[in-house]
Amino acid sequence: MKLVSYLREGHDQLAFLVDNFLYDCDLVHPELPNSMNMFLHYWDDMYPVAMAVDAAIKDGRIGKANGIDLNDVQLLAPVPFPTSCRDGYAFRQHVAAARRNRKVDMIAEFDQYPIFYFTNHHSVQGPGDILCMPDHFEKLDFELEAAIVICKQGRNIPAEEADSYIGGLMVMNDMSARRLQMEEMLLNLGPAKGKDFSTVIGPCLVTLDELEQFEIPAKENHVGKAWNLGMKCWVNGIQVSEGNVGDMDWTFAEIIERCSYGVNIQPGDVIGSGTVGTGCFLELNGTGKLNDSNYPEQWLQEGDVVEMEIEGLGRLKNKIVKEDSTFSLLAKKK
Repeated sequence: MKLVSYLREGHDQLAFLVDNFLYDCDLVHPELPNSMNMFLHYWDDMYPVAMAVDAAIKDGRIGKANGIDLNDVQLLAPVPFPTSCRDGYAFRQHVAAARRNRKVDMIAEFDQYPIFYFTNHHSVQGPGDILCMPDHFEKLDFELEAAIVICKQGRNIPAEEADSYIGGLMVMNDMSARRLQMEEMLLNLGPAKGKDFSTVIGPCLVTLDELEQFEIPAKENHVGKAWNLGMKCWVNGIQVSEGNVGDMDWTFAEIIERCSYGVNIQPGDVIGSGTVGTGCFLELNGTGKLNDSNYPEQWLQEGDVVEMEIEGLGRLKNKIVKEDSTFSLLAKKK
């Protein structure tokens, strides 16, 4: 089942996505809500109803006369108003490459426990323009990731039970302003201003039933679902990154276990995987310079188009847009 949120008469509207047509949930079935927020809060009741409706759309019992062409609407983030947004650090390849490029050893603690940070859930957005201030263009970067959304409240959830708290998967672009990020992390806090201006998810939420054919075993000594889903990123039509969700060393179930330790997790909480290997310019530039000192660094520029695709989850497209402002935090440094 694929679910999207789009802008309808000034509010977010929840819809099924089937063959590039949208079917408003509350219009095709009176028991279904019109928003993702409501759907997630009543997941156990709504999910079986939605599955039956999705099947009716796919087998033609609910026809395209009830649908809207995907190209005629403005898509929002599938979860337009997440209750929180955390981002993990699950791909060993990315961490090892980034540390190698800085000429430091791989950190042993990576293999002992999963970690995450909180980012600004009010800056979560879907496809479309990403607004950037002048300081953001100081080494502006994409990060290719997958993300999940939590579909029921829980606390102290063991990894062995955590997959049942996953509503579905999405593509995620954890946008990063690297100069801001690197400067503030010298003080052992952050990434904060290096990350809080935009986190992109979309184009749809794909529920786990739709991904059963892609399931693979978790890595040795790990617990939880894993999926063989190819990941790619293009900038201005040129492919710059490729990886696989199945390369996650820490599973989403294990990340949920840590997130929920002594804490209530809520329906609508979004959790990212962290960056896949080769999944950002920071890593690609570092590797390039390691092999060739004359390697030209690449960063995102005004007008660039970033497209990310994960097999089975769709393609997420954004354009980098400069805000009409000259205000700079970097210029205000003492």
